[in-house]
Amino acid sequence: MRSMRLLAGVLVVQVVLAGTLIALVATDNVPFVSGDDVRRDGEAEAAGGVPRASSRAFDSRAAYNSVKRQVALGPRPAGSPQSKVLAERLRKALPGGRFQAVPGGLRNVIGVVPGKTKRVVVVGAHYDTKDIPGFVGANDGAAGTAVMVQLARTIKPRTLKPTLVFIAFDGEESPAGVGDEDFAARGLRGSKVAAKRYKDASAMVLLDFIGQRGVRLMADASADADLWAKVRKAGRAAGVGRVFPSDVQGSVQDDHTPFLQRGVPAVDFIDFDYACFHRTCDNLAQIHEPSLDATGETMMKLLPTL
Repeated sequence: MRSMRLLAGVLVVQVVLAGTLIALVATDNVPFVSGDDVRRDGEAEAAGGVPRASSRAFDSRAAYNSVKRQVALGPRPAGSPQSKVLAERLRKALPGGRFQAVPGGLRNVIGVVPGKTKRVVVVGAHYDTKDIPGFVGANDGAAGTAVMVQLARTIKPRTLKPTLVFIAFDGEESPAGVGDEDFAARGLRGSKVAAKRYKDASAMVLLDFIGQRGVRLMADASADADLWAKVRKAGRAAGVGRVFPSDVQGSVQDDHTPFLQRGVPAVDFIDFDYACFHRTCDNLAQIHEPSLDATGETMMKLLPTL
């Protein structure tokens, strides 16, 4: 009898505790949980601090596999045999793929998805890696290139107003032995050529450090403010608004810079808070598929608005 009374008491306590927990959840008053941990928009949080996109227009698995194939080639500095192999693969992967000559025997790879108008929007990424022994550039080169190619293969011709020009830039990194102080003069070789050709583009979006775990993409001080506002709106529409905070980082010299210098509104997707920048630890282990997906889904929302 005593054991039955004890069991009944335990059950009553459990019912009371369960009811209390339900009430706390319903009123968003769960203790010891921050507002960032309780998602009010229904998004599931991906491991690594990147929210899962609410849209499903972009194939992030295909993008991840592309990163994997690029990294498998090993280091790919501009002009190297591995870089030339990759350039051929990119030419075949991009719609209407062709080469654009860059001084020094280098080559940009260009693909085009025709729009309803001849107005041009450029989407770019660099496919070369820094000339450092053992450096395979999984995030610094391969991630942006993979997402760019997958976007080009996903968007159907004449479904958007602008004609989309996708460019894989060669020679973004300055040659071996050239210090950072000479980067602007000796680097950005492919984008300088492309910016001259597409100086009348209505917008340019660069994809660079986008694949690392917990990616956060802030506008750099040189970015076109109106275009970046559209990026943030697209991120929210894709359910990954937290990846695009309102903070502004310092001015970044990157492949969008030559376009800005020619008056083209341009932005750079780059998270410089990356511990493996120009270090051999920038390998496939750093790449997080939800991070690739956040950029891909945001771009799928952004491009129709440009």
